Amino acid sequence: MTPGTVASILFGLLFLLIILRVPVAFALALACIPVFFIEPRLTPVLVLQEMFRSYNSFVLLAVPFFLLAANLMNAAGITDRLIRLSRAMVGHLPGGLGHVNVVVSMFFAGISGSSTADAAGIGSLLIPQMKKEGFSPSFSVAVTACSSVMGVIIPPSILMVVWGGLMSVSIGGLFVAGILPGILIGMAMMVAVYVYAHRHGMQPHGRATLGEFASALVGALLALLTPVIIVGGIVGGLFTPTEASVVAALYALVLGLIVYRAVGPREVAHVFYDTGRFAAIALFCIGTASAFGWTLAYFRIPAALVSYVQVLDLGIVEMGFAVAIAFLIIGLFIDAIPAIIILGTVLYPVTLEVGMHPIHFAMIGIISLAFGLVTPPYGLCLLISCSIGGIPVKAAMRDVAFILLPMLTILVLVVLFPSITLWLPRLLMPQFVN
Repeated sequence: MTPGTVASILFGLLFLLIILRVPVAFALALACIPVFFIEPRLTPVLVLQEMFRSYNSFVLLAVPFFLLAANLMNAAGITDRLIRLSRAMVGHLPGGLGHVNVVVSMFFAGISGSSTADAAGIGSLLIPQMKKEGFSPSFSVAVTACSSVMGVIIPPSILMVVWGGLMSVSIGGLFVAGILPGILIGMAMMVAVYVYAHRHGMQPHGRATLGEFASALVGALLALLTPVIIVGGIVGGLFTPTEASVVAALYALVLGLIVYRAVGPREVAHVFYDTGRFAAIALFCIGTASAFGWTLAYFRIPAALVSYVQVLDLGIVEMGFAVAIAFLIIGLFIDAIPAIIILGTVLYPVTLEVGMHPIHFAMIGIISLAFGLVTPPYGLCLLISCSIGGIPVKAAMRDVAFILLPMLTILVLVVLFPSITLWLPRLLMPQFVN
């Protein structure tokens, strides 16, 4: 069979199964089986073999441990402390709680690495408060959902761990590369909140005193040290990303149990159970996506795509926009982790062929996939936020689009100016990036 024929069968079946509402993790495996029956040299047992082979990865151990750190931080009431600090910093601006929502998401992103944990933890606290302050339910939900996507862009990010482990790209370099785009996206969202507040005549609030700010900073300082420990330890060569995830989980456990005394043994057991459940879902999806990706590689579909791109003679910018569009589209339908394994592995050799830096390619892909967390039909963070806000998804879409426009502008800038993602890694980790 030709690469084009196999690609048509695989992706045609995959999207058919998704339309039929088969869970993506199962759809990825089921889409491979007909090809394995048609090709005489293959057997369906290979699906299981490739799944188990993908789990034999030291780097993937970081996924459950970063999830554990996020859940422990949520259980320990870290979100309340971060909200208090964010309110002291930006609560005086017009549309105060909207700005607080964005800033606390940036802080939480640097602790958890999980957008869904951000949406659930922050949304349950801030969406009701934003409604009381005069924000519409749809805008309250939209800000919460859109700002939560910074959890996969600002380090530590679970998507960066998967991407780096899969494509042998420096995870520390990816972590550092996400800092500047994440800050720019946060600032762009704050501009959107300011415009909304100005249109609706929202007045500035009283500015926090220096004493109030100092008190809030001291209360949140230990939690804010988490990204410093993780990123600083990796950049400084003290530990690997997997070891950093374990350190983060132990640090969160010490904060919750001993320092803040906000969780007891019973709550810790419940956190461990939830973490195991969600990690199992993510890792099962990684296994089936790896089998799908192996099938693509076996039939030389990436190589065929490289040959096609060579004929087109695309430059880095054109390829960057093609990558962004591809990830934006696939992110509408499936979770980011299988999207990385399926599409990332196919496009990676193509981007190398045109001279795109692997970290630049990774950041374009991750930022583009972040849109899928708030855009239906997938839109997991939007679904969580709408559930908390008590509104249907379609009611929030107009405000979601309004907030995503500035984020889309940042994505365009990242494509056009690779230095936005490469400057900091080249400064701090030149041995891994240059």
